[in-house]
Amino acid sequence: MKEKAYYQDIDKKNEMKLRKRLEKLPKFCKTFFIGIEPTTASRTRLAYAYDLGCFFEYMHENNPICKKMEIKDYPISILEELTPTDIEEYLYFLKYYEKDGVEHTNDERGVKRKLASLRTFYRYFYKREMIQNDPAIKVDMPKLHDKAIIRLDVDEVAMLLDEVESGVSLTGRQKTYHEKTKVRDLAMMTLLLGTGIRVSECVGLDMDDVDFKNNGIKVHRKGGAEVIVYFGEEVRKALMEYYVERQKITAEDGSINALFLSLQNRRITVRAVENLVKKYSKLVTNLKNITPHKLRSTYGTNLYRESGDIYLVADVLGHKDVNTTRKHYAALDDDSRRSAARYVKLRDV
Repeated sequence: MKEKAYYQDIDKKNEMKLRKRLEKLPKFCKTFFIGIEPTTASRTRLAYAYDLGCFFEYMHENNPICKKMEIKDYPISILEELTPTDIEEYLYFLKYYEKDGVEHTNDERGVKRKLASLRTFYRYFYKREMIQNDPAIKVDMPKLHDKAIIRLDVDEVAMLLDEVESGVSLTGRQKTYHEKTKVRDLAMMTLLLGTGIRVSECVGLDMDDVDFKNNGIKVHRKGGAEVIVYFGEEVRKALMEYYVERQKITAEDGSINALFLSLQNRRITVRAVENLVKKYSKLVTNLKNITPHKLRSTYGTNLYRESGDIYLVADVLGHKDVNTTRKHYAALDDDSRRSAARYVKLRDV
């Protein structure tokens, strides 16, 4: 029987964390989380819980109305007593604050996400006529400024994979581990660069998710959907070499079917892959500081340059909204527009 414990275990852990967070939130919040459960992922609900906890803690400490009682005793009517100005002051506070001696900051994207959480929360109760006023909708979303998207150039990709394969720049201690993991590491890095899958999708792969006959992997997307992502010959070769090695390993309970294993023979974690990518990227001279997500951006860039099809890129990357994809790869459209200037000649020179 196919073991599908990984995603179930993640959902279970998130659900238990959510229940813990709910103990510190107003009692009416439980209605919201039960209501959105069928249409949201467990990590999304957990993120909402953290954001709402931050909001109510701020209001309890700074708002005269909210100071009068404990957070968990707030009635739902308190939502209507707050004003757009109260919410704007909260968003301003989020940019920098200290809690338990630790500094916290939120850039414009962090502030926007927290306001989006608050809007979703208010909208839920407003649509169900449990409140008659929605101050959150009256607060403007922060304007986001475009950030330069870091990707790897073709030569940088080659340098990175060469380093993963050879380990020539590693320390003596690192080389000892490298001998044990280089086939796995090369398979993972080649897979990430050759398919654009998310690091969470990579670590969630089981052995029988790989179809060498059709050069495809079954990927568990955000939101729960399963799709087939196809790979080329370079990925096939690296993956096949590791797959043969993996079949000889007896994994620990709970990781029997996991494709990528740690040295402890357990399913490798997202954090471990992030550290692995960081380690190898530092070894390559002048290479940008990269993350697994930047490997994904590199794949998306290469696919768009070769195909010119933004809808294909969106589909393969698993973006629900093609505008998300277009926003990330708009710079390439500009490259194409610039090239038009070379094609039209007005006079022979």
